[in-house]
Amino acid sequence: MNPEQKKPKLLEQMSDSIRLHQYSMATERAYLHWVRRFILFHGKRHPKDMGKEEVEAFLTHLAVNRKVAPSTQNVALASILYLYNKVFDLDLPWLDDVVRAKPRQRIPVVLTKQEVASLLDKCRYSQQLPVSVMYGSGLRLMECARLRVGDLDFDRHTIRIHYGKGGKDRVTILPGRLEAALKKQIALVACVHEQDLAVGAGSAKLPKALNRKIGTSSKRFYWQYLFPGAARTKDPRNEHRNARWHIHPSSVQKAVTDASKRANIRKRVTCHTLRHSFATHLLETGTDIRTIQKLLGHSDLNTTMIYTHVVAQGALGARSPLDN
Repeated sequence: MNPEQKKPKLLEQMSDSIRLHQYSMATERAYLHWVRRFILFHGKRHPKDMGKEEVEAFLTHLAVNRKVAPSTQNVALASILYLYNKVFDLDLPWLDDVVRAKPRQRIPVVLTKQEVASLLDKCRYSQQLPVSVMYGSGLRLMECARLRVGDLDFDRHTIRIHYGKGGKDRVTILPGRLEAALKKQIALVACVHEQDLAVGAGSAKLPKALNRKIGTSSKRFYWQYLFPGAARTKDPRNEHRNARWHIHPSSVQKAVTDASKRANIRKRVTCHTLRHSFATHLLETGTDIRTIQKLLGHSDLNTTMIYTHVVAQGALGARSPLDN
């Protein structure tokens, strides 16, 4: 067979490159999606035959015709830049000149403590613990879903977050009020793990480099997901491997949405609203802004400062002169 015929297609090359650089599955899907859209927009022309004008035409189309948010437009641009820089290994001067959309800074939606209590009370039992952990520890949805048994330190009252946003690790609070429920959950995971081991399964899903290093040790209990899925499923990046994944994030999202409706909360409530509420409530009780920055894992203090706009005393903590 001609060697040229064995050459992988462009999107396959990009997928291999993304996995080589150990990007997340969500990032891989997003990058492949936008590169595919870029190629189709220009009539399936090869990206090497296109330049700055074609990139900017595509971004303009997204903004003007599709009316996407600036953040979405920037993800599309990042996908295209990855294709040229990492896959084609091209250092093109015009890439730096492509105009980037300026993201809008939005004031986060924050629940009151009474609303959080009502939300947790109305949340269905199977999802109540992960939802409580998201609020009590300030976790992102995927950080909570990917928690492992060994990430909990009851003696130090801390939770270790591995491979958070941007691949960063950090430590955050383990709520004392949840300790009993978390220990009960760990006992449940132990039973599930024993059943998996009995049928020759039980290997945890780990980063490729770590999995090669520890080998069969991936069956150790402390590597197991704290919130495991109901059944073993195939690895989307290795169809020959059957493992127990973590709970699906959509089930937690749906539980939060349903609970907010039952609690009659007249705000747009998402999983990230709980993280915003965690930060704001800490700020209202006098926690230092730098401490909150570390707990949330923000690189820039300005990102954390947004919560000073929504403290309980009104906008920016100010009091209306009419109330005086």
